[in-house]
Amino acid sequence: MRILHTGDWHLGKTLEGRSRLREQEDFVDELVRLADEQQADAVLMAGDVYDSVNPPASAEQLFYEAAARLTERGRPLVVIAGNHDQPERVSSVTPLVNRQGITLVGMPTAEAVTIHAPRTGETAKIAALPYPSEARLNEVLTTDGDENVLRQAYSRRVGMLMQRLANSFGPDTVNLAMSHIYVLGGVESDSERPIQVGGAYTVDPSSLSIGAQYTALGHLHRAQAVKGDGVIRYSGSPLAYSFSEAGQSKSVTMVDLAPGGGTPNVEEVLLSCGRPLVRWKARGGLAEVYRWLEEGRDPQAFIDMEVWLDDAMSLKEIQQLRKSHDGIIHIRPVYPEMAAAGLLEQRSELPVHELFRKFYQRQTGGAQPEDSLVQLFLELVDEDEPGVREEVEGR
Repeated sequence: MRILHTGDWHLGKTLEGRSRLREQEDFVDELVRLADEQQADAVLMAGDVYDSVNPPASAEQLFYEAAARLTERGRPLVVIAGNHDQPERVSSVTPLVNRQGITLVGMPTAEAVTIHAPRTGETAKIAALPYPSEARLNEVLTTDGDENVLRQAYSRRVGMLMQRLANSFGPDTVNLAMSHIYVLGGVESDSERPIQVGGAYTVDPSSLSIGAQYTALGHLHRAQAVKGDGVIRYSGSPLAYSFSEAGQSKSVTMVDLAPGGGTPNVEEVLLSCGRPLVRWKARGGLAEVYRWLEEGRDPQAFIDMEVWLDDAMSLKEIQQLRKSHDGIIHIRPVYPEMAAAGLLEQRSELPVHELFRKFYQRQTGGAQPEDSLVQLFLELVDEDEPGVREEVEGR
């Protein structure tokens, strides 16, 4: 049996107000094409269908279209809810889609999912566990406030749930596990909404030792394997959703398995869809930036830019620079004293009104702006084109 593992679609997600819907549509086209070309017998979608519990209608429509296209040739699709999803919303259309080979699992259940592969005649059992928060489990794992105690209790509970689901594994079936969790040892990105408090809601890999031949995980946006018994893997997100993912290759995972055991064959299939996210560091100032733009550098990319300056940029200069490339998201001025004082990281933590005050002091030789002037500036920023507030904040 050949399994296509994907996850973390985050349909409806934007990048600082920029829609990613067209890129997500391109991803669905590429996913359907890969599923057909790679002769996938089933598709596992490991959670975070949407980016919010109340996604826009266009995101829901895209998901339904993707599900219909992936299964129109009799290929099963199994989808679990992630921490971004509203579980009932994900599973609400179950009565309409069950007969199409689409299985939607919103809340943790006691029953494994059974699918059949028409091409091979094989059957798979899937220990499918949607994001298991305490609220969704409807239980309090511990009253002890100690983080280590909670982490251990959470790992044990996840292990119990997975083991119960694995009771249906057999020697004549392909035995799989799937969940949307943060497994200890995984590498995070900024665009993932945390599902752990400190390290409390992390899961020890031993909790996934249930005899699955392959464990398909969602939540972390970097495609990666996790150390543990068997093959445990995050497929990663199909698009780069934050600049912490700049330079990452995005992919889906193809897995070949035979019933009853044996080491699966795992292949990472790179995706070509999506605008790249890049970081520019223009130590030569605006002249260097404009030279790069004239050369056509990264024409399709979204850009996070740091530009070394001696004097502050005006809003007019910022607007002119943004008009020169529609992918410029952030313009981060770097002044000599900031670099010398190590203030680049601190800058992003300040609210916009504090940054304006510092800017005003710099321009006036130390004078304090009136509150009415600060308020006027904030109103102008809000009225301006998307991204100016983020620029002033240096984010």
